[in-house]
Amino acid sequence: MGKMGTPMALRLIAAGHELAVWNRTEGRTKPAIHEGAIAAATPAEAELGADAVITMLFDDAAHEEVLFGSNGLLDALSPGSLHIASSTISVALSERLTREHARRGIDFVAAPVFGRPEIAAQGKLWIVAAGVEKAVERARPVLEPMARGISVVGREPRQAHAVKLGGNFLISAMIHSLSEAFVFAEAQGIAPETFLETVNSALFQSPFYAAYGKVMLHPPETPGATVTLGAKDMRLLREAAAERGTRLSLADTMAEIFAEARQIGLGDEDWAAGQYKMAQRRGRTS
Repeated sequence: MGKMGTPMALRLIAAGHELAVWNRTEGRTKPAIHEGAIAAATPAEAELGADAVITMLFDDAAHEEVLFGSNGLLDALSPGSLHIASSTISVALSERLTREHARRGIDFVAAPVFGRPEIAAQGKLWIVAAGVEKAVERARPVLEPMARGISVVGREPRQAHAVKLGGNFLISAMIHSLSEAFVFAEAQGIAPETFLETVNSALFQSPFYAAYGKVMLHPPETPGATVTLGAKDMRLLREAAAERGTRLSLADTMAEIFAEARQIGLGDEDWAAGQYKMAQRRGRTS
């Protein structure tokens, strides 16, 4: 029930679903409760009588606590239940969850999302789903109110989480290349806005470039995602690649940039705006 979970929950309520909500920080549940959701005292209580459970948590450590800890979700789920994991987590954890759910007879669908909080509020996330066909079809009525599209990428939940990590890698790479292009343009006396409009019109025609360029040049008061979050996803991507004997040289470079950003205090900055600041800093000192 954080920046992403709250707008996702509100879309489900608006679509007529009855919702029980839980969050480690109690106050985060207030917007959904105000719209009619029921407050649960524990993850296990949130599951009682539910047709499906959705988790949207920060990282692997949060999943360990919520799923496997005291009053954890997995022990509360009964055989035949459905768990939809919408968080961005490691491929290794996704594999572990798949085994645990199979052992307990619980349907498990990975359904991480692409989109910032404002996109979630509009119900226009793009959802990447994976799992056995029966489970994915069970999940569709729950996922559709939150999405402008759903891509089913395989029968193994790990595949959806891998696609999400790969997609976030592309976002980081795009932001950094655009950041360095802005630094170059500024050094040539060209306004970044002018450079972006010209190049995007000529080459990409991409609302994605336009939207992230706007965030980079005019950072929001509340970050949609932070540099720390981007660093976490880059680490998970590299770990998953290493498990398959794959080296990603650009990801290695990006990991160094994220580490430097956090060292100089940019960890809580908006992901895109923080990367732009890093490019400006590196451009001045190179």
